[in-house]
Amino acid sequence: MATVYIPTMLLPVTGGVRQTEVEARNVRQLINGLEEQFPGIKDRILENNEVRSNLAVSIDGEVARMGLLERVSESSEVHFVPAISGGQF
Repeated sequence: MATVYIPTMLLPVTGGVRQTEVEARNVRQLINGLEEQFPGIKDRILENNEVRSNLAVSIDGEVARMGLLERVSESSEVHFVPAISGGQF
């Protein structure tokens, strides 16, 4: 099962749970698994069936470039990270 780390902004939905395990082969299945554990979390992660623009998904230290189709392995560590927007120098 993949280990999922919950960001502070989603803790109200999880009742304070910061880490959980989900069986999934891709990010879409992982989010569906989170929704089973924590009803309502899916709406906080997705918008128009895509990961919200204010969140990034990191799998084993790499940003998921394929969105919901990005593969997740049984030993993966998944982080939902608030996205950081850049500015000009």
